[in-house]
Formats: sequence, structure tokens, C-alpha cells
Amino acid sequence: MQFTATRRVPGLMRALLGSTSGAAAIEFALTLPLLLTLTFFGTEIAYEASVNMEMSQIALSAADNASRLEQTNNSAVTPTVTEADVASVMNGVLKQGAAYNFQTNGRVILSSLETDPSTGKQYIHWQRCIGNLAVQSVYGNDTTRNGLSGATITSLGSGAVKVSAPAASNNQAVMFVELYYNYNGLFGTMFMPQQRFAHEGAFITRDSRNLSAGLTGTKTTPCT
Repeated sequence: MQFTATRRVPGLMRALLGSTSGAAAIEFALTLPLLLTLTFFGTEIAYEASVNMEMSQIALSAADNASRLEQTNNSAVTPTVTEADVASVMNGVLKQGAAYNFQTNGRVILSSLETDPSTGKQYIHWQRCIGNLAVQSVYGNDTTRNGLSGATITSLGSGAVKVSAPAASNNQAVMFVELYYNYNGLFGTMFMPQQRFAHEGAFITRDSRNLSAGLTGTKTTPCT
């Protein structure tokens, strides 16, 4: 009996070595961690690109909406934009970015770039903000960088093409938006560190405005 069992061992070993019935399962188990890592990494990259594009669209949309304020005013008198008008645009930003928790992780800075009628200099006439992210405009604000107190602005924009306001006689301004957003990945910092997206958007006002008055009403979206 012992002799029979001993004689069967070499045959059993040869059968096991020649068997391929479990090879696929073993190979899958070995490659599964790599496949999962690549899948999660690809998902993270795709989501990051999607959020970045959405932030760019929000910046452009905010500038576009601000440029349309009082566009439908049929009064013969050049209209004045109010604080409430601007607040509606800024609150629209929060609604657009609600899915990305923009109020907590982002900030939009809207500046009215104009030409001073007495000096011909470019200046930020007024500036309003929304979002809890602690960041300031890289171009200054309506008190320290207004072109009337020593620091002259010639144009705004970080790209090769910059924007400047039309002549004061046109009664038009450039609605310039800076958007900042702290991106938190789907998987935290497993695949990439936290990033801050920065986008800009600019539109010239669609119709003439009474720029001399600035904004009227109660300030509801201050930058401080």
C-alpha cells in the first residue's frame, strides 16, 4: 500500500505541472491591483479635466452675464447698474458651482475695468466678490490699483491677449472675472496633490451704462 502511494506521487506532480485550468485566475489575481490602479487614475484625470473645464465655463458665464446687466432697459436715459444686479450674477456663480461645493472651495472676483474720463487712464472702478476661498485679485482692487493714485493699469489678463476698456465717451466697461477654485480629487491626494484652478473671463458691456455712478444700492457682495 505504501509502495503504491509512493509510486503515484511523481505522476501527480506531472499532472499538476501540466495543468492550466487555474492559470487565468492566478494571472487575474496578479494583474488586478495594477488594473484597478490604472482605472482609478484614469477616472481621476478625467474628472479633474471635467471640473477644470466647468470652472472655465463658470468664469466666462459670469463675465458674460455681468456684461448684459441692464441690456433690456428701454429707458432713454443711460441706465445705472445696481448692487442687486451684480449680486444676482454672483449668486448665479454659486448655483452653477453648487455641485462642486464652489461656495466653500472657490472665489469669483468681478471687476469693472473702465477708462477715467478726466485722465484717460484705465482703472478698476468697482470690484465685487463671492465665495469663501481666501484669495485676492492679482490686479489689485478699486481702492489701491485704480490708476488714479499712482499705480497705472494699462490692461488686464494673464494671457498673451490682454483686455482694456474702450474710451470713456463710449460709456462702456469691461466686465473682468477672476475665478479661483481649490480642486479636491475623487480619491483625495492618492494620485495627485491638491490643485488650485485659476481662470479668467472678460466681456465688454453690451450697451451703454451710466458709469460715473458706479453701483447704486446696498453692497451685498464685497471683497473684504
